[in-house]
Amino acid sequence: MAVSTDLTQYRSVFVVKPSSLGDIVHTLPVVHLIKQANLSLKVRWIANPEWLPLLKGVDCVDELLEFPRKKLGGLLAPLKYLKWAPNVRLPPHAEPELVLDFQGLARSAFISRARRGAKVLGLSDAREGARFMYDEVVPVDKTAHAVDRYLQMAAALGINPPSREALHWPLPAGHAPDVNLTADFILVHPWSRGKGKSLSNEVLHHLLEQLSPNPVVLVGRTESAVGPLGAHVTDLTNRTSLTQLIWLMRRARWNISVDSGPMHIAAAINDRTLGIHTWSDPRKVGPYNPRSLVWKAGRVAQASSFSPEECTTSAEVTAADVPILIEAMVK
Repeated sequence: MAVSTDLTQYRSVFVVKPSSLGDIVHTLPVVHLIKQANLSLKVRWIANPEWLPLLKGVDCVDELLEFPRKKLGGLLAPLKYLKWAPNVRLPPHAEPELVLDFQGLARSAFISRARRGAKVLGLSDAREGARFMYDEVVPVDKTAHAVDRYLQMAAALGINPPSREALHWPLPAGHAPDVNLTADFILVHPWSRGKGKSLSNEVLHHLLEQLSPNPVVLVGRTESAVGPLGAHVTDLTNRTSLTQLIWLMRRARWNISVDSGPMHIAAAINDRTLGIHTWSDPRKVGPYNPRSLVWKAGRVAQASSFSPEECTTSAEVTAADVPILIEAMVK
């Protein structure tokens, strides 16, 4: 079904993408394309407070709104939401606005409708009945990569998406952490909230040892004790903000990261990124940058070169895989 929305009829766009980290990164290229198609558009973006630093200073976003997700949970969530909803409504006689729901959940659809008077577009893979609250539904392939699905929103607005290589990822510059770093470092991000995605302590320590004497910066969030590290490792575990992480990933000689939101940041701003996928499919959730590398099923290559059979396998990284990771970075 074709979407009949003329972008020139609108003076502003309201982007509904409250979370998560990786998904917000994936949405940035399409929002940039929409802004470039009409520079006079005022782009507003609503996101959870913890992700707002990812969008501050981004040139395609004119205004940020906070969605207090944690405060609106619990048994009284519906009542809390109704009390909060007026905060997001358009003022009387506001300029014509188009709402784009990239989240595709019930709460994002309710946020979209709370704008009142604005036209709402959403994607066909929306869940929890969200699509029934859209004015128009943009058809997408639900098995495609998130970036490809989001780009269909631009196509529905008459914008021709460029090639993968030409996509622009307008992330902020970031801020330097308050530590002395040796130039030419390798950044290692070994932990993920997703079950079965993190490196074990044994593999992590073996990797760090094998990277010596190259300077290494260790980042990420974990509740586990990391243990003693070599003198070549700067340990910033649990000590970096989101903007500091962006700064470090821009400058790293290589980024090695398990499948996670930070991996997508790294791939967006640094071609020398190696993503580690244990059970997840790199074609669907891997680094979108075609120059990035992926470890999957015991080998390292670009995501597009893995067979469907390889992409559906599940295998943890072992100490025996560490030489394969290091060899890929020195080629």
